[in-house]
Parts: sequence; C-alpha cells; structure tokens
Amino acid sequence: MDNPNSRSSHLRRTPTLGGVAFFYTLILALFFANSWCDYNEAIYIIPGLTILFIVGLKDDLVVLSPYTKLGAQLIAVLFILSNDSFTILSLNGFLDIYEIPVYLYYIIGAFIMVTIINAYNLIDGIDGLAAMVGIVILIIYTTIFYMTKEYFFLLISLTLNGCLIAFLKYNLSSTSEKIFMGDTGSLIVGFVISILTLKFLALSPEEYDSLPFLIENIPLIAISILIVPLFDTARVFTIRLVRKRSPFSPDRNHTHHILIDYFKISHRKASLIIGGFNLIFVYLIIILGSASYNFWMVTALVITVVLLGYFFYRFDYSFSNIRRKIRFRKKVDTVKEKGKKIIKPPKDN
Repeated sequence: MDNPNSRSSHLRRTPTLGGVAFFYTLILALFFANSWCDYNEAIYIIPGLTILFIVGLKDDLVVLSPYTKLGAQLIAVLFILSNDSFTILSLNGFLDIYEIPVYLYYIIGAFIMVTIINAYNLIDGIDGLAAMVGIVILIIYTTIFYMTKEYFFLLISLTLNGCLIAFLKYNLSSTSEKIFMGDTGSLIVGFVISILTLKFLALSPEEYDSLPFLIENIPLIAISILIVPLFDTARVFTIRLVRKRSPFSPDRNHTHHILIDYFKISHRKASLIIGGFNLIFVYLIIILGSASYNFWMVTALVITVVLLGYFFYRFDYSFSNIRRKIRFRKKVDTVKEKGKKIIKPPKDN
C-alpha cells in the first residue's frame, strides 16, 4: 500500500501492485508469440522482464535505492543487447552518420534503454498519466510494426496496450477499487517500450521503405514518440543538478505536478492534456519527417523543447515554492489586518 505524504497527489492508502498483472500477462503472451520470433527474442526478453519484476516488486514493498534499481536495469538490458535482432549497425544517414562500430552500439543501446526505463518510471506521478502516455506510444509502435511486418513486436505492443487499457479503468477509479501500477508496473512498461524503440532503430533499410518518413529521420521520429517522458526527465534532472541535488532525489517539479498545482486541474484532465500533446506532436513530426531532412527536423524539435522548457521554467511552482507563497500571503494578510486596526479611527461618544 502507498501511504500519502507531502509529495503525494492521492489522499488515501492505495495498493501499488498493478504491475504484477502486467508481468504475468506478458509472460503468457511471450509463450504464445514465441513462434513469430526470427531471432528467438522471447527467450532474451523473459529474463530481463523477470529481473525488473523482482526489483520493482521489492521496491514497492521495501524501498530500494536508485542505484540498486539502476544496476538491475543494466543487467536486464544486457540480455536484450546480446540478441542479434536489436543490433544497430547504421544510423542510415542521420547527421551524415552511416555505419557505427559494434562497441558503440552497446554503449548507445544501453543508454537508450536505461534512459527510457527511468523516464517512463518518473512520469508515473498522477492517476492515468503513465497509462495514457504508454497507450499513445504503443499505438504508434503497433502501427509501425504492422507496416514493417514485424509481427512478434506487433503482438507484444498489442498485449501491453491491452494491459494498460484495462488498468486505466482502475487507476482512474475514485472508489476503493483504485490501484497504482507501482514501480513493478512502470519498470516493466518502460522496459518493453525501450525494447520496441531499440527494435525500431534496428530495422533494415528494406523495412523502413514501408514507413511514411525518410529513413535518415528515424532517430528523430523515435525521440518524438517518447517526447513526454524524455522532456520531463531532462527538465527535472536539470533542475535538481542546478540546485546541487542528486538527479534521483524526489521532488514535485514534474510537468504533471505543475499542471495540477498551478492550473488547478484534475489528474484525469492533466493526463489527457499530456497524452493528447504526445499524440499530436508525433503526428506533426511524422508529417514533417516525410518530406524534410535532418536540419528542419532538428530545428522543429529544438524549438519545441526550448518553448516547453521556458514555459515550465516560467511556471516552476514546486511544492516548496507553493508553501512559501502561501506562508508569504498569510503574513501579508496578517500585516494588513494589524494595519487596519492601528489606523482605525476612534468612535464618537
């Protein structure tokens, strides 16, 4: 059970083991989808899933340090990187880079997967957000793998999407049926999304021909698909480092917290706004990526990130800032009341 504290957005004790259902559903799906594998990917995915399931479950029951979870993530990622299906040997002309050495692939692949896992884990802060963002991302990957005829990854995308859609009903519930996915769920979902992203980057040039965007824009398309968790993580880590704190230290500076605290909207509306932005942004980037080369794609991404960064810097209403402002306003009101009493004219007898 998750007990509410000063950083929490919920008011009652809530179960946090929704991710357990994700794990067993994915394992069952992998058992049936194994016949669709070209490189026996299912056998490499299951150990990584199991490691993150055990670590996430323990973290939900007894809180683990961020570095323990990071170590487990690296071990889980090594299983995926050791499978030939995920090997990235070329960037297909992105920034005029074509072939890359194998050792660089392991570094880039590990960085991509660990970043996505932690980025997704960090956006799980309000009701419905992680599920809605995950649903949007998985719908896009379902479409991509259907068009490229990668049916094993299509089935994995559909399976996890089914889990999130079913989970969303209980995550948004206002009754005693409410449940969180917890670290168990967010680590598993982030891990699967990172696998799908790595596979998307590792597709062959022939498979990219069936997609509606230029092959050299593939890395930028991948970034745009994950724009919400990546932007929020980069922003929060930057704020923490500027304040000379550990990037893994908890706070209330996330994008969704600002929407709730400053604009006073519900969890459901905040999740819909962020999920809708993710979907619209990907759609626009795909249109741009079908005709524009790297320069204009990079320009569009940089402008978007700068504008979003400035907007949320301008409205940086962290929990501590809100408390300071409330205390300041109370002091001002108290001083005004005292001033009125002092200057109040005496009554005529």
